[in-house]
Amino acid sequence: METTPGADVAAILDAIGPRLRALRQSRELTLAEAADASGLSISILSRVETGRRQPTLDVLIPLARTYQVALDQLVAAPATGDPRVHLEPHRHSRGGIVVPLTRYPTRVQAFKHVVGPRTPHLVSHEGHAWLYVLAGTLRLIVGDDELELHPGETAEFDAAVPHWFGPANDTAAEILHLFGPHGHRAISRLDHQEA
Repeated sequence: METTPGADVAAILDAIGPRLRALRQSRELTLAEAADASGLSISILSRVETGRRQPTLDVLIPLARTYQVALDQLVAAPATGDPRVHLEPHRHSRGGIVVPLTRYPTRVQAFKHVVGPRTPHLVSHEGHAWLYVLAGTLRLIVGDDELELHPGETAEFDAAVPHWFGPANDTAAEILHLFGPHGHRAISRLDHQEA
């Protein structure tokens, strides 16, 4: 039995409220906290989540910003053939914006990391790290060594050694960051260099 276009739209709209509630709860926010962060009233947010108010763009846009998701993730519109993956950036506790590229907590993880100016504070923890500079100049301190890495350059180190990285100047640096949480390393099958 075929559904009518109107029924499809109604089903999409009906699913938005529960999706908003699930997103809010996954971020461990109360209604009051989500309302405060988004600039919406608690009553509007509550009515949208329970389906008593139809969600409109003036509600969905601030909520997408608050929950740091793409607008179409709130609406779950039908697929359009767009192959892009919507990644979820978040603010790192030690500064900068981190975009997880993989979701494998027990294996090597990949991140895109935009690091803004910050004061050096060396840390150490279990694991193994590999950095690749995409843009800007990265200052890297590992133990007693200090390096400046430029776009296209890489560094690899044991995260148990006290380390820190950040921009070498007032301009943000953008890096790819591979991290093996238990000392795991990325496996190289080819190490070919020109003679």
